[in-house]
Amino acid sequence: MILSIESSCDDSAIAITEIATCKLLFHKKISQELEHSVYGGVVPELAARLHAEALPKILEECKPYFDKLKAVAVTSSPGLAVTLIEGVTMAKAISVALGIPLIGVNHLVGHIYSLFIEKETHFPLTVLLVSGGHTQVMEVKSLNEISTVAKSMDDSFGESFDKVAKMMGLGYPGGPLIEKLAMSGERKKYNFTIPLMRTPIIAFSYSGLKNAVRLAVENGTQEDYADIAASFEHVATAHIIHKLKKYFLTNPPQSFAIVGGASANLYLRSQIEELLKPHGASLLLSELKYCSDNAAMIGRVAVEMYEKEIFSSLNALDISPKSQL
Repeated sequence: MILSIESSCDDSAIAITEIATCKLLFHKKISQELEHSVYGGVVPELAARLHAEALPKILEECKPYFDKLKAVAVTSSPGLAVTLIEGVTMAKAISVALGIPLIGVNHLVGHIYSLFIEKETHFPLTVLLVSGGHTQVMEVKSLNEISTVAKSMDDSFGESFDKVAKMMGLGYPGGPLIEKLAMSGERKKYNFTIPLMRTPIIAFSYSGLKNAVRLAVENGTQEDYADIAASFEHVATAHIIHKLKKYFLTNPPQSFAIVGGASANLYLRSQIEELLKPHGASLLLSELKYCSDNAAMIGRVAVEMYEKEIFSSLNALDISPKSQL
């Protein structure tokens, strides 16, 4: 079995995965949403303190599995430096105490493998990653062959939802709150401009849209919020669809997946399903409970890394907060 740890942001999670079958034997996550909602976003130092409290409590429940562990895996990049270090320090301690190999996992690869928790992998695959920190399109051929073909130039898809929710005083995390509010609004009430419409580059940008929404919020009333949310969600999604449509002209998809915390957005899912129909491409989605950060996805990557003997030494494994793919 492999014990895996996730602490890249504001979720403390540990999982136990069986190597031979990829079966998830244990998974527990403690969310910090309530503590951070007071501030309208994640406070790194607070998140680190909460990880220091939560991770040992979860680890205590894993003791019955200790004698069967063959490795310990941990998210080492990317993420918040002060929270990554909490998980990496614990993983190193477990590695030394139990005399088992250490595996450092890239969080973004973890999101890709969230598609395959308790399942066999299915590659090649075109992947859209949408989360609070990332918006990017990747071509994935295998664990070691992942190339990024488009990414955000500024804010991410998920981050823009959080910031719009903060503008409206709705709370944190903003994604589910904006999505719920948008359901009762008119999607074309506000004629927000779709970002990067006139440029041929395949990339994403949400700073301009975010500013347009800010002006609408400042000039409107609470009665307008549902229409603003609906119009924002529509344009934020249309931006992704427009760029994917351009990319598909030269790179038609066969299998396509959406991963990351914001992949739970049902409007985004429905629009991508429509986009894929002319191509006859299949759509892969993670289970909703595995869309956000979790240790099960880290454990699933670790199984493949263990089989390929991709290990990290205690001295060499360090956090890399800004690492990308």
